[in-house]
Amino acid sequence: MTMGDFAAIDSRKSFHHQLEEIQHDIVRMAAMVTEAVPRGTAVLLDGDLHGAQNLIEGDDPLDALALELEERCYQILALQQPMASDLRAIVTAIRMISEIERSGDLMVNIAKGARRIYGTTFMPRLRGLISQMGDEAMRLFRIAIDAYVERDASMAAALNDLDDRLDGLHREYIQEIFVSHGNGELEIRAAVQLALIGRYYERIGDHAVNIGERVRYMVTGWLPEQTGAARETVRRLAEDQSDDLDVAVPDLLTPDRRPDDAPAPEA
Repeated sequence: MTMGDFAAIDSRKSFHHQLEEIQHDIVRMAAMVTEAVPRGTAVLLDGDLHGAQNLIEGDDPLDALALELEERCYQILALQQPMASDLRAIVTAIRMISEIERSGDLMVNIAKGARRIYGTTFMPRLRGLISQMGDEAMRLFRIAIDAYVERDASMAAALNDLDDRLDGLHREYIQEIFVSHGNGELEIRAAVQLALIGRYYERIGDHAVNIGERVRYMVTGWLPEQTGAARETVRRLAEDQSDDLDVAVPDLLTPDRRPDDAPAPEA
């Protein structure tokens, strides 16, 4: 082997080592979010102002790690110029960093919402639904990260269906807010804030589904946008064929060859 061959091997080893470190730190980011979800739920239900402030301030390390990881990913893209599955791994990492960081921001929003409605008394059913949404959001996020670590495309694909439970809980939760407000148990300001908080939990589930889609792309090369792109291609083909028919039919039916004026067939 030549010196160039040895250099190429060393470069590949360096690339995979850097990629493993990035994947490890992505999992660390995700762990910070999964720990924040139950903490945020407890802060909300217990009216814990000190806990809310700690949760808000705890988002700063997550933001810092996200920025650092993105920079490392861009450096690998520029210096290593990965291809095929290696390129998909880096692109997936970049997209996942954004999904995880945004999920952390949503937990900060929940903590801020908890401060705004401090002193509000939650009815038992409302408390139960909040607790269930928090548990389900955390479960979806953990499954998404497990799929990433294990490179399990099937587990990742299942997230879209698993998210239906959180969506259902969210609908029940919104209905319960209307009922509580209608019964005079919840003032309008608190009702609005609680509706927003429910949306934040539901969005965390959506981010978990997005992570699952990125994992499928990393493993198989499939993207959800490809389905929409295929539908758009079919629509355009149908429209083009329709336009061709619109042009062809008038050419055949010229004024002196209208169906009503067509000459009788010769005997």
